[in-house]
Amino acid sequence: MTRHRTPSRSRRTASEPRKSHGGGRLRLIGGEYRRRLLPVLDSPGLRPTPDRVRETLFNWLAPVTPGARALDLFAGTGALGLEAISRGAREALFVERDARVAQALCTNLGTLGATQRGRVVNADALAFLAAPPTDATPPFTLVFLDPPFRQQLAQPCCEWLERGWLAEEAYIYLETESELAPQVPVSWQLHREIRAGDSTGRLYRRLPADGS
Repeated sequence: MTRHRTPSRSRRTASEPRKSHGGGRLRLIGGEYRRRLLPVLDSPGLRPTPDRVRETLFNWLAPVTPGARALDLFAGTGALGLEAISRGAREALFVERDARVAQALCTNLGTLGATQRGRVVNADALAFLAAPPTDATPPFTLVFLDPPFRQQLAQPCCEWLERGWLAEEAYIYLETESELAPQVPVSWQLHREIRAGDSTGRLYRRLPADGS
């Protein structure tokens, strides 16, 4: 998400992890771990969500983040899930396909002393969602979904989330290429929207069964 033109975001493949700039540091911007700096692995396609986007998103989510159960799909650096933990989320589950990136995220959770609230699963996001939820993966109240661009992954992920992964009134943050008009479940109501460079982030609120 931090804009870096070589390689272009549009050339990311489904096997690439989220957000790249090479090695660097991730700065948490609010909450318990505010201003903590964490190393970012030097890996193609890996870069933290920009500070401005995270700050705006978590201002929107301020009423619901404390005590939340968060799911960070295509986690990459884990910037969104880590920010949620810093701001009071009860727990966060990070799903990351690349084994080296997943291990780096585990290390950063240890550096923060947050291993009791953060868990990393080294798995493909769609394969993870295709398996039935278990008692170890209770319904999530907050989901961060930032799939690789132009790989047609957003819609199937949204559909799979509706198969038992979401709490009744969950919030879902979906980031896609700006030219994409995402097809989301009818129970998801657009709450807020932000554009940064060639990407657009949309925050949805899942309506309860009675539609209120």
